[in-house]
Amino acid sequence: MGPVSDLHHVSLLVSDTPRAMVFYGDVLGLERDNNRPDLGYPGAWLWVGNRQIHLLELPNPDPTAGRPLHGGRDRHVALTVTDLARLAQRLDRAGIAYTRSRSGRAALFCRDPDGNALELVAEVHDRSSPEKAQRW
Repeated sequence: MGPVSDLHHVSLLVSDTPRAMVFYGDVLGLERDNNRPDLGYPGAWLWVGNRQIHLLELPNPDPTAGRPLHGGRDRHVALTVTDLARLAQRLDRAGIAYTRSRSGRAALFCRDPDGNALELVAEVHDRSSPEKAQRW
């Protein structure tokens, strides 16, 4: 094994932390880590299992126009979810568009309010039978 052993966190640029928290906290149900120090700009740290997403409220140098409709064709963060169907219902209720994975996996792609792409992948419980994880 090389010197890199694990993923610690992922940072995403957002334009409005409270608006982003509606998506990440209310819709996705991520817990905020209140130990974030004052870094001189707004943002939030969110728990995803024992990893984190850091929301950074900073100017975004990337264009928002012209991004692929399907998040799988764009850089994205993939998160494992315990109940993909229930999460899809939450996205529907919140009016958040999504597309299903084109790989055949039980997964969907959506974007946060700032256009960051997320892949939401159903948790696989039986790795010996991948087709069992395909349905949702």
